[in-house]
Amino acid sequence: MGNKYIILLVALICFIACKEEVEKPVIKEELAVVEEPEEILEFGFNLNDYIVKRDTIRRGDSFGVILERNKVGYPKIFHIAEKAKDTFDIRRLQIGKPYTLLCSKDSLELPKCFIYQPTMEEYVVINFHDSIHAYTSRKPIKYIEKTATGVITNNISETLEEQGLSPRLAYKMADEIYAWTIDFRRLQKGDRFKVIYTDKYIDDTIYTGVHNIKAAFFEHNNEPFYAFEFMTDSTKGIIDYFNEEAKNLRRAFLKAPVKFKRISSRYNLKRRIAVYGYKVRPHKGTDFAADIGTPIMATANGTVTESARRGGNGNYVKIRHNATYETQYLHMSKRKAKVGQFVKQGDVIGWVGMTGNTGGPHVCYRFWVNGKQVDPFKQKLPEAKPISDSLKVKYLEFIKPLKYQLDNIFFKPEIEEEEPEQTIITQANS
Repeated sequence: MGNKYIILLVALICFIACKEEVEKPVIKEELAVVEEPEEILEFGFNLNDYIVKRDTIRRGDSFGVILERNKVGYPKIFHIAEKAKDTFDIRRLQIGKPYTLLCSKDSLELPKCFIYQPTMEEYVVINFHDSIHAYTSRKPIKYIEKTATGVITNNISETLEEQGLSPRLAYKMADEIYAWTIDFRRLQKGDRFKVIYTDKYIDDTIYTGVHNIKAAFFEHNNEPFYAFEFMTDSTKGIIDYFNEEAKNLRRAFLKAPVKFKRISSRYNLKRRIAVYGYKVRPHKGTDFAADIGTPIMATANGTVTESARRGGNGNYVKIRHNATYETQYLHMSKRKAKVGQFVKQGDVIGWVGMTGNTGGPHVCYRFWVNGKQVDPFKQKLPEAKPISDSLKVKYLEFIKPLKYQLDNIFFKPEIEEEEPEQTIITQANS
């Protein structure tokens, strides 16, 4: 009996021990996986490495004021400005332009880098994290080729709007390409067009509008008008539009120095003004009303002979185009062109303002022929420079694939709700 009890006791002890072993909780060790945040790249920096502060230049702001507001002392500000001045003049900050501060990722949030954007594409970096260095750069640009067609029911702007296309296309066709061959104020119902153009994007997503029209076809009153973009002078970057026979479609002068123009006062040598007691006060210019800040363009290639502020003219620029023609642009808010500078047709030479004697924002456009002021709308203006014989063969070869592409774009019987055809053709940093 004794042995039995001993055996039972040992078995019970083993059972209890095994049960405790089984019921003992199992502690599982889990390894924590830390995911690195996805890189956010802009201006050549990983923004995850910084506290990012964005703002725009406000009235009273300066480089020094902005940095001091963000806890940088004036001795350091002066040192930064001195080091950066050969790359960028900090006094050129403009109200309304955006800037970004990259700050340390700690409780102090001290600025390490100042980035200023004078345009949507261009930016200036002043980096003072370790050493001080400054440089300018551009955001990556993508050009996407697209095609579009339309049939006129009322006007071209309405036709484009119905398809969700940029009104810039209408301007470029009406004022830059066909200004001297088709009167867009007298389009007929049933007139139709096809166009190959490129849209421009910054950082892949920011749409900045129509970059250029590569080729177009416009059928007006059953008459076809082809247009192909071609660079005639790579040194000066001069581009013109020619038809399928290499004839230049444009004149030497644009019809107006501003886009989306409205003539508020015409050339009139017998003008009488109530303010001056209805005395005859000749108006030897053509006034184009536009908002303050609207870009003013040179109407033709030429060399700037005057850029000044004087009396009733206010800020003005004068351009000599050749031995026969000169133009002048008055009442600018600010001048861009400088004396001696060669400007191309369409280049911005200043901005609309109200300087000098003016009752409202506009540009007074004056036109000289052989030293005499005349009405540009009553002149038989010369055609733009014809294509040279040496370039004509190259041009005709150049347009072959474009014409084939145009001819194989078919007009839609009705407007469909779909995106225009598109192809990414290039990506660049300039």
